[in-house]
Formats: sequence, structure tokens, C-alpha cells
Amino acid sequence: MYHAGSIIYFPIFYFKNGAKSKAKYFLALKEMEADLLLVSLPSSIDHLPRFIEQVHGCLEIPEGNICCYIFKAGQAICENAWSFERDTYLYGEYLDQYEISLLNDIYPTENIDFEIIGTLTEKELTAVTVCFANSASVKQKYKRLLIK
Repeated sequence: MYHAGSIIYFPIFYFKNGAKSKAKYFLALKEMEADLLLVSLPSSIDHLPRFIEQVHGCLEIPEGNICCYIFKAGQAICENAWSFERDTYLYGEYLDQYEISLLNDIYPTENIDFEIIGTLTEKELTAVTVCFANSASVKQKYKRLLIK
């Protein structure tokens, strides 16, 4: 279930930092040893400067310490042709690690606790991975994991 490229939807997602739980998409980027998963939590909130033209793909603004991968609304990104309904943003500074066993404990039942939406196409997963692996704003430990 939690393999690289999986997009999973949680009707109620519990944030590690204690923020209020809410419905959330989850993108698995890399399976790691020791029961860990490198993930991005996509956002429909645009935190980018207004003067930036937004196109589908990687956006790197080193002087602003910004790395973002943009999924344009309606553009198929998964093997099953699924797409986000709104422009959606993956921010490099928000990559994080999650324990797979803990996720399985909190969200045990498919189609109740979570829904597997699809798997990114190989081209899309590679583009996201390269975007973050080459970014100046992504933490070094995550960049190393992405290029392994």
C-alpha cells in the first residue's frame, strides 16, 4: 500500500505536530529501511509569490528558498488517469518521515480509514523526485534518500 508514488486519501488525517485533524491526501515518495516512509502532504493552498507563472511541474526559487512541485487541476498524474480537482502543491520544505507500522495502527481499514487513489506515472514520480533531490531548500537527509 505504501509504495513510492502512491497517492492515498485519508478522510481524517492526524498530523504529527498535533494540528487539527482533517481530510488529507498523502504522497509516498520513497520506502526506506527500518519501517520508514518519506512522504509529502499535498496542499491546495498556494504559498507562492503572485508574480510567478504557475505551470505543471517543478518550481525552484533559490533566492526565496522555495521548492514546489505543482500539479495543475485536471491534468492526469496517475496510471489510472486520476487528477486533482484543484491546483495542488508539494512543498519541498514539508517533506517528512512516517513510520509504516504506526500508519497501519492508526488507519487499519481500507475504504474506511483511507482510500488508495492511484500511483503516479513513472514519469511524474521521477519528475517529483528529481525536483526535490536537486533543490537547495530540501533538507540534506531527504535529498540523500531520494537519490539512493
